[in-house]
This record gives sequence, C-alpha cells and structure tokens, in this order.
Amino acid sequence: MREISPAKNASADYVLKIAPPKVQQIVSQIRDQKKKGTRPRPSNSLVDRSTLLTPIQRRRILDAVAGLVDENLFGRSEMCTQFADLLQRALERLNLPARSVIGTAIYYKNRQEIFRWKHAWVRIDDELVDGNVDSLFENPMVPQEVNVAPYWGPTADVPPDRFLREDRGKPLPSDEDVDNIWWPDLCAWLDNEYGERVADIG
Repeated sequence: MREISPAKNASADYVLKIAPPKVQQIVSQIRDQKKKGTRPRPSNSLVDRSTLLTPIQRRRILDAVAGLVDENLFGRSEMCTQFADLLQRALERLNLPARSVIGTAIYYKNRQEIFRWKHAWVRIDDELVDGNVDSLFENPMVPQEVNVAPYWGPTADVPPDRFLREDRGKPLPSDEDVDNIWWPDLCAWLDNEYGERVADIG
C-alpha cells in the first residue's frame, strides 16, 4: 500500500506522529479502510446528469483519480486541487475541453449557509465536475453538517446544497506528487483502459 506524505521533507509516519490525536485517529481509520478495500469512492454517491462519455466511463475515471489522491496520508478530503488537476488532465487526454477551476465553495443546509472554503473543480464547456466531496467528513476543518455528494452535469443543475464561485484567471497551484507520481500512473491507466479508442471518445 503506497502512502504519500503531505510534507516534502518528512515521512508519512513522522507527520502522523506530530499530528493532533484526532487526526491520528482519522488516519488510523483511513489506513484500516485501505487495507480492507472499503474506502469511499465518488461513484458510490455520484449525482450524474452528464451527457459526456458514458455513465460507466464517468464513474471509472472519477474513481481512478480518487484512488490516486487518496494515497495521501490524510486521505483525499483535503486534496481537491490535486483531484481537479488530475481529472482535467485525464479528460483532456480523452479529447474533452476540460479546465480546472479554483474558487470558493459555499455549502448549505435547509437553505442556510453552514460552511465555505477554497475549493477546486473542473469545467467542461457547460458541464461541471465537483468530484472530490464525498470524503469531506474526514476533514477536521469541515463541519459534520456538510454532507454533499459528488456531482457531474450541467452548471445550471448543480445541487442546491452548494454554490461554487470561480476565481477567474487564477490557475491551480502546481503539485509535485501530481506531476511526478499520480499523473504518470493515471496516464498508464487511461492507456490501458482506452488505448487507441481515445481518439474516438471525444
């Protein structure tokens, strides 16, 4: 089981050792789920209203990206920028005009705002993919009331439990793990999945 430290110059075990007890408990649960193969996957709760690709392709791509960024020591609840970056690259490789977006996500319950933070997602023409939100409950910064499902579909049909406000012209920060570890692995997966069919998917 590959586990990647969120710190450049410290091992995952060392980062965990100095983490607060609550975070250590979350990581223990994440590690146990990884060993058992029971980690959350976006496909399990995806709100899918897209007309791009096929339903199976959409779910498999989201799960492939999620499985990679979930190798982070703390899981993927804080990995929205890496998730968006990888998903954009994958969709571009499948000849879709995707672009990653960074901005503010505002979450609602009973029409009342309960939380907001910096977030990243992907745009494809008139569609939007907010794919890395099903594990937010694992992030100590996020209130437990925040309970939103991944979404892929028209921007006009985004579920009312969230509002996504783009910071136009602001690029995603670069990430060494995306560039050097996860993107090469995702490329290999895409080539194995689709091979010469890539040219026909878009």
